[in-house]
This record gives sequence, C-alpha cells and structure tokens, in this order.
Amino acid sequence: MPNLLETSTQGPPELPEFFQNAVRAARGLLGWIVVRRDGRGGLRSGRIVETEAYPHDDPACHAFRGRTERNASMFREAGHAYVYRIHRSYCLNVVTGPPGQGEAVLIRALEPLEGIARMERARRRLSPGRCAPPRDQLTNGPGKLCQALEIDTSLDGCWLFDPTGPLCLVPGTPPAAVACSTRIGISKARDERLRFYEPHNPWVSR
Repeated sequence: MPNLLETSTQGPPELPEFFQNAVRAARGLLGWIVVRRDGRGGLRSGRIVETEAYPHDDPACHAFRGRTERNASMFREAGHAYVYRIHRSYCLNVVTGPPGQGEAVLIRALEPLEGIARMERARRRLSPGRCAPPRDQLTNGPGKLCQALEIDTSLDGCWLFDPTGPLCLVPGTPPAAVACSTRIGISKARDERLRFYEPHNPWVSR
C-alpha cells in the first residue's frame, strides 16, 4: 500500500477504494491508526478496533435529512473528519463516499499505542471524578477516546491525511477476524448490523 501521508504537489492522495462506501470503510478502517499531535509537541495514537457505519440513506445518519451547519463536514470529500458534540462528549467520524453525499464512519474504540500517560492525564482532567480509568477502559468508547486524544469540534472538518496536521490516519495491521452486530445507543434503524469490531480485543466497548 502506498504511503498515504507522503506530501505531494499533485493534490490529495488517492484513498483506498473502501472509502467510497461507509459500510465498506467501517470494516476497512479496522486496524488503522489514529494519530493525534498537539501543539505542545506531544503525540498520541491508537489502533482502531471498533467502528459503526452511517450510510447516507440510513435514518440514523446525521445527514439523512440534509445538510445543516452542524453536519456540513459530512458532505466534504472522503477522508475529512466529522466531529460533533453529544451531551458532554465528542465523537470522531471519518467522512466517506463522494462529495455531497453525506455519510461517515464513527470511530467507536481504539487500542492505545503511543502517549498512554498523556491519554491518562487527559481522561483524569476531563472526567467528573478526576480519576484515571483502568487501562482497558481508556479508549473503549467514542467519548472516551475523544477525551484521551483531546479531540473536540475544533478538529471538525480537518483533513485526515495531512502528515503535519493535528489529527491523521495511518494504515496499520488489519485484524485477523471481524465481527459485526447492531449499532449501540441509537433509536432509528436499530436492527441494521453496521457495527464492526475486532473480536476478543479488550478495548472494544462491549
């Protein structure tokens, strides 16, 4: 696979074919690495072990009823971030599909790789109890991983293949097996089996 983070004068890199479709991307992104660089020279990263697909024609998709100020990033080119706030937490999504279609993949859980001490400090600082969670609960949920990597709506719309950017994706090791189930915590299209995860990985949310 080509290095998708190499800089080029010919515009954005060609993404893997699975980015053309949210369901395929939700499966294909398992094993990829999310890299977070902060302004203090710190680096944190985690391997994607759980995702959910939200296709454009899915009633549970934020873009199902059209474009709004909140979901505008979903209508950009595949490979951009869509970050939104729900209650007191944030959720990180990867935009997929052709521009203007409006679909994305929710990153539900990461296996921590680098900068674990920084993740623990961020979780402690942002958690109500000010306590560091057990290691296997550090990034095992969409809100938890955003806390650990300090991802918020300031990163909404960022290009995820910029090697110098604050948030990027890097190809990693695909899982040996992939399981699927219904999605978690939604009220529409509840029977759709659009959640994908690495079975037996301790960082999967449930």
